Amino acid sequence: MATIEKVVLLLALSSLTGCAQDESPVCRNDNGFLITDVSVLDGSGVPAIRADVRVTEGRIAALGLAGACEGEQIVDGGGHILAPGFIDTHSHADGDIDKVRDALSMVSQGITTVIVGQDGFSQYPLADFFAKLEASPSTVNFASYIGHNSLRREIMGENNKRVATAVEVAAMADMLRTELKSGALGLSTGLEYEPGIYSDTSEVIALAQVAADAGGRYISHVRSEDRWFEDAVDEIILIGRETGMPVQISHIKLAMVPLWGKAPQILAKLDAARADGVQITADIYPYEYWESTMMVLLPGRDYTDRAAVEEALDTIAPAAGIWMTRFKPHPEFVGKSIVEIANILETDPVTTFMQLAEMADKWQQEHGDSAEMIIGTSMKDADIRKLMLWPETNICSDGGLIDLHPRGAGSFPRVLGRYAREQQLMPLETAIYKMSGLAAAHMGFKDRGLIKEGMVADLVLFDPDTIIDRATPEHPDALSAGILSVWVGGELVYRNGATTDARPGKIIRAVE
Repeated sequence: MATIEKVVLLLALSSLTGCAQDESPVCRNDNGFLITDVSVLDGSGVPAIRADVRVTEGRIAALGLAGACEGEQIVDGGGHILAPGFIDTHSHADGDIDKVRDALSMVSQGITTVIVGQDGFSQYPLADFFAKLEASPSTVNFASYIGHNSLRREIMGENNKRVATAVEVAAMADMLRTELKSGALGLSTGLEYEPGIYSDTSEVIALAQVAADAGGRYISHVRSEDRWFEDAVDEIILIGRETGMPVQISHIKLAMVPLWGKAPQILAKLDAARADGVQITADIYPYEYWESTMMVLLPGRDYTDRAAVEEALDTIAPAAGIWMTRFKPHPEFVGKSIVEIANILETDPVTTFMQLAEMADKWQQEHGDSAEMIIGTSMKDADIRKLMLWPETNICSDGGLIDLHPRGAGSFPRVLGRYAREQQLMPLETAIYKMSGLAAAHMGFKDRGLIKEGMVADLVLFDPDTIIDRATPEHPDALSAGILSVWVGGELVYRNGATTDARPGKIIRAVE
C-alpha cells in the first residue's frame, strides 16, 4: 500500500468514533447502516481506498475499517466500488417527473441529484414546482436555475421576437429577483432558442448581474454551437468577467465540420479566461449526436431558404444523421432519418427537410404546441475526448426521464465503461470526480458530492468491470449494466435493476 494511502486510511480509522475497534462492538447505530467490503472513490479525484462507510440519519457518519455496531444493519459491498451519487448538472427531468416519480432512467445510472431549469427554460413559478415535489417526492434530489427564455415569455408575451426594451429588462429583473428567492441556483440561458435568440448581450448581462448580486450562478446553452461558436464563447466569458459570477457552458461541443479538431484552441481560450480571473467551467455528455428542434439548424428561422438548409445539411448535420424523435403531423416518421423520409416522399433530402419544417410549423400554429424534435449527428469523438479531459469539465446527461436520445439512460455509465475502462481516457477516480466532487463544486453544493464525514449519504455502488451503457437510438430506454445499488439521503432507491418504494429526494435550494 502506498504511503499516502496508508495515511488516509489511518486518518479514516481514527474517525470511526463511537464504535469499539474489537470483536465485540458496544456502540449502536439504530438509525443507519454500515457498508462493508468496498473500495471507496470519495469523489475528490484521489485513488480508491478499502474502507467501510457508516451512514447515520442520512449522512456519512464515518469512513474507515471497523466491526459493526450492536444491531447495525450491514450492507455487503462485495468488493465493488462505492462512490458519491452522481450529480447531473444539465437535466430535463422536470419535464416528466410528475409521471415518472421513480426516475428510473436517472437512478439506474447512479444519478442522485439533477439540475433542471436548463437552456433558458424553467418551471414557473419555481416555488410551486418545488412545493409539488416536496408534497410528492421522487427518488432523486432536484435543484433548478431560472430560465431567461421563461422570463422573456412572461414579460414580453407573444411579442418576444425582438430586443427587449429597458422597461421590459427591468420587469424581467424584478421577476428574476422574486424567483431567485425561491432558492434557484441562478440564471440559465438558451441563446440559440426562441425567444432568447433575439436578445442582445446587454440584456443578458443585466439579468446575469441580478443573479450575481444574489450570490447566484450562470449556466448557458450558448448563442451558437456551430457557425458562431467562438463568438458565443467570447460572450459567456464576457458575462463572467462583467458580473464576477461563476459561468458554465452547457453540454460543450464542436457541432460543425469546420470546428472539428479545434478543441485545443477553444480550451486554450477558456484557460486564458480562467487565468484572467473568469470562473468559467463546462459540462459535457458522451455522444456524437444531440437532440433539439429542426429550427436550431437555421438561425434565420427561415425553412424556405433552400441555401440555408443545404448549408446546414452539408456542414452541421448530414441528412442521414438526422432522425425524427417527435413529429406530430405524421407520427409514423418518428425514428426515421431525413434520408428515409425522403425516400418515402420520393424527393431529395433538402426538399424533405423544408417540407417537414413547413408541416411542423403549420401544426404548431394550429395546436399551440411543439410539433417536432430531431436528433442530429454533428460531433466527432476525438473532440469529445479532448473537451471531456479539460480539468473544468464535469459530466452531464442533457436527458429527460422519457427520452428518445440514449443520453437520458446511458450517459454516466457510458463515461465509466467506455471512456474510462475500455478506452482508458482517464483513471476511474477522475471520471468519478467529474460526476461528483467537481459537479458539486460547479453547482455550489457544500454538503454532497464527496464521501466524507458529515456529507449527505447520496451513494452509488457499482461494478467497475461490468458497468456500461446499453441505451441506443433504437432502444433509448435500455438500462445500463453494472449499477448495483443507489442511496439518496441514506435511503435505498435502486437495487439490481429496479427501484424501491423509497422517495427521499429533496429540493436543494441555493444558500443565501
